[in-house]
Amino acid sequence: MKFDFYEISEVLKRTAKLMELHEGNPFKINALNNAVFHLSKLPSAEMDAAELLKIVGIGKSLAQTIVEIQSTGTSKELNLLLVQSPEGILEMLKVKGLGPKKVRLLWKELELESIGELYYACLENRLVALKGFGKKTQDAVKKEIEFIRSSKGKHLFADVENAAMSFIGSLQKEFATYRFEITGEMHRQCEIISSLEILTDAPADANFNSHSELPFKILHCEKDSFYKTLVQTSSTPQHLEKIAFHTLKENLFKSESAVYEALQLPYFYPEWREGVFEDVILKSYPHDLISDGNLRGTLHNHSRYSDGSNTLREMAEYAKSLGLEYLGICDHSKSAVYASGMTEERVAEQHLEIEKLNKDLYPFKVYKGIESDILFNGDLDYEDEILRSFDFVVASIHQHFKMDEEKATARLIRAIEHPATRILGHPTGRLLLSRMGYPVHHKKIIDACAANGVVIELNANPHRLDLDWRFIPECMEKGVKISINPDAHEIAGYQDMRFGVKVARKGLLTKSYCLNAMDRMEFEQWLKVNK
Repeated sequence: MKFDFYEISEVLKRTAKLMELHEGNPFKINALNNAVFHLSKLPSAEMDAAELLKIVGIGKSLAQTIVEIQSTGTSKELNLLLVQSPEGILEMLKVKGLGPKKVRLLWKELELESIGELYYACLENRLVALKGFGKKTQDAVKKEIEFIRSSKGKHLFADVENAAMSFIGSLQKEFATYRFEITGEMHRQCEIISSLEILTDAPADANFNSHSELPFKILHCEKDSFYKTLVQTSSTPQHLEKIAFHTLKENLFKSESAVYEALQLPYFYPEWREGVFEDVILKSYPHDLISDGNLRGTLHNHSRYSDGSNTLREMAEYAKSLGLEYLGICDHSKSAVYASGMTEERVAEQHLEIEKLNKDLYPFKVYKGIESDILFNGDLDYEDEILRSFDFVVASIHQHFKMDEEKATARLIRAIEHPATRILGHPTGRLLLSRMGYPVHHKKIIDACAANGVVIELNANPHRLDLDWRFIPECMEKGVKISINPDAHEIAGYQDMRFGVKVARKGLLTKSYCLNAMDRMEFEQWLKVNK
């Protein structure tokens, strides 16, 4: 039999890693690693099983495993370990700088099961306090994951926005006689971007180079058909069909809105060109569509009282400097030990600081909020007496994600029905490109929020954007308000609210249905109304 010792050593190396991950026999792990060291240096060779025993570090049992690997490409032992290891954990083992022991800590201590969840944990500074980690390791892991993501061909809108705008700017500067506009997914403000599409009326033989790693497509059109083509290339086929785009005979338009005027239709913003809500828009055009300037406060934010990077005062002063009227601070509750959740004593300490800040920063106001973990049975963290000490409670799931739709829906509804719950946080727990949300029956959740006077969060962090925009019209139909919350863990996180606004507009959210579009006095009145 001819043995490919490099391939064999790779299988043994993977076996040793997984054994270490599952805290297997350390002597056996050392034996495998020793065999890998010697085998990886050997060229492929013809030999029988008996001759394997002459290789340094190879005993009878390991020789049998090597024969098995050469014959099948794997081993029973490796297959068993793979069955015991979530797929996301296997991906985490590929992250440079993370060995099996560190991955096990992340898995068992922080309950992370994918590189997406790991990346989000880095953003929330959860690795810093973990044994064997620290700020330097956390930053290195974050950078490595960003590299892995960039090679997979799909990107979060927020990750490519600056590069796209920079590229467009450079094209407009270099080729000033031609027009360039972003079209496709980015023009529609999609959460996930597979490629950057740019429309130009430059000649088809013109050469354009990008210094960005972002994949891009240059689409060419005639000068006289620029805006017609812009509408066409920024729309899904479903949208074009619903607006009867094929009936448009003329080509020359001075704007995108002129294209819709020619079709005798109201203007469809680029973010509406999905083929999803055309009938809703035509029936009742949302004239008071939410915009960045409408947001008067920021709710659901974290400070150093739990897993934030900035002090409470820094979070408050920066929010005030942005022209906002109020801040809802919602650090993690006590069961969130992975995020330095606050004990009852810590809660009391924070409330005293908030009271002092409100005197110092008047008329700006900090509200005493909490992000209370929804426990596995649907209860909220803390006793009712503690929950009543907060101005409002954001109820969120952070642990035990593996649920079927019935269990997830029942768990959320029980939390929604709790008298203290005012806002349902990131309702599906999804992390875009990283983790599917737990399956929930959205209609039942929205109905429960309507019945109990609970607001649903649109978590504006570009890794979440949860609630999905497709469910916003149903929320408004049922009278359920949406709160566009940045879930900021540092002062820079406030800027994420604009990503929430982008997808809220896709979902037709109006100012009147956005909780934090209320001014401070209106918000005070909302707080006083019982559920």
